[in-house]
Amino acid sequence: MSDKTIFEMIIDREIPSDIVYEDEQCICFRDISPQAPVHLLVVPKKRIVRIAEATSEDQAVLGHLMLTVQKVAQQEGFAEAGFRTVINNGPNGGEEVPHLHLHILAERQMLWPPG
Repeated sequence: MSDKTIFEMIIDREIPSDIVYEDEQCICFRDISPQAPVHLLVVPKKRIVRIAEATSEDQAVLGHLMLTVQKVAQQEGFAEAGFRTVINNGPNGGEEVPHLHLHILAERQMLWPPG
């Protein structure tokens, strides 16, 4: 894992991003190719390649990411109306960046099944 992902470059401020939340463990910013009126990404600062490769040592970070989704939804004003949180894993799961991230999609009706 020597090459930086685009998310690591955003975390290190090497490329610009529209950041809506940040703390010591994660960062949340607007997706550059939104799939809903609100499309945010919550990314751990520690690089975890994908959810299927997380370990028990990552448990605290994983829990923190979920609570950050809640915090951001409240901060941005769409918590009450509802939203969808998605984690893509591997090629068949739609993963495009090998760095775990949670998508938050909001302000449109989400359909089921998703795709």
